[in-house]
Amino acid sequence: MIDKLLHTPEGVRDIYNAECERKTKLEESLKDVLSRYGFSNIQTPMFEFFDMYSKERGSVPSSEIYKFFDREGNILALRPDITPSVARCVAKYYKEETLPLRLSYCGDTFLNNSSYQGKLKEMTQIGAELIGDESVHADAEMIALTVECLKKAGLTRFQVEIGHAGFFKGLVQEANLSLEEMEQLRILIENKNMFGVEEVLSKRQMSKELKEVFLKLPELFGTVDKLMEVEACIHNETSIMALKRLEKLYELLRLYGFDGYITFDLGMLNQYEYYTGIIFKGYTYGTGDAIVSGGRYDGLLEQFGKKSSAIGMAVLLDSLLNALVRQRIAFEPDTSGTLFVYTEEFAETAIGLASRLRKNGMQIQLLMQPYVKELKEYLSYVRKIGIGGILILNEKEKVKVIHAEDGKMEKVSLNVFDRQC
Repeated sequence: MIDKLLHTPEGVRDIYNAECERKTKLEESLKDVLSRYGFSNIQTPMFEFFDMYSKERGSVPSSEIYKFFDREGNILALRPDITPSVARCVAKYYKEETLPLRLSYCGDTFLNNSSYQGKLKEMTQIGAELIGDESVHADAEMIALTVECLKKAGLTRFQVEIGHAGFFKGLVQEANLSLEEMEQLRILIENKNMFGVEEVLSKRQMSKELKEVFLKLPELFGTVDKLMEVEACIHNETSIMALKRLEKLYELLRLYGFDGYITFDLGMLNQYEYYTGIIFKGYTYGTGDAIVSGGRYDGLLEQFGKKSSAIGMAVLLDSLLNALVRQRIAFEPDTSGTLFVYTEEFAETAIGLASRLRKNGMQIQLLMQPYVKELKEYLSYVRKIGIGGILILNEKEKVKVIHAEDGKMEKVSLNVFDRQC
């Protein structure tokens, strides 16, 4: 029974030592980027009422949500997605605000998806939501923010793929497909099952050109010029406006100097149905998963009582960390800490000195030992947990100073520390 308790459930894991330190520092550096773009922090609950993630709001399927009951019998859910919670907060606390809001968050999300074999079910996201700006300039700013975050993380080789939810919806409207057929097509296209796509389309009367566009969706990626070639084959305003928006977006991203990180993909579809405009994902080497996702969701806030446009992005921190490790991107752990070992008879001196050193900004771990262990045991311990040095006080007026890296030791007078403090 005890052995079983030492293990975590499938899809969750412990993070400790250098990996935990790296994750914490990555969070801090990304938060700094968000702050420099003018985003302020917001915190939302880890669980909400289950209805928050209903199908009508376009969130994940009910079967993928962790559900439980409170003592009053209400159905609650661990959040699979943070965006609906932020939308709820904005509608509640900023209902009358007309100027744009910039809100950022950091938190864990939970997906109970059996198809995620070998993948995490608890994932950390750092994201930003720009509320109340419907312009393509807001789209460009969020893509630029995404690029800045990935560069800040240390990546040099990555791409942000951009699509538009309106392009596919416009094709569906032009083909006069039902909602059921649209969802069926979405799944088939995501799975690259073009034979299945052709079978669905064969049941509907439509122009040969339009059918070709559906069948070529997985191939419609690359430069913005290549995408504009399909404009002559479509005859609905929704899809044409989506293409125009992407063209304008590219012009703005060139002003940011980030056009080299951008690829367009008209076949990009998203499981979150609340997306209404620009959608995007970030990819890099070392992981098959997206490391960033986001998009425009102009109808979501209205479901909570506030009519407002919005666009957001989220960095998937665990996937990003995997990519950084696999690309061998350097990370220097903090080894500035010191283990201060002392014996009972020198407790007063040790505690006083440790307090003074901490006030000077040093990281001190006090360890009282009734006897002095062998130095190799201390060295093994500090190297394992990432501490850079050891102080040993077990004789009057003298302190042993040991460097963890090479194990070299010297004795110095206590007066030396008094002068430093």
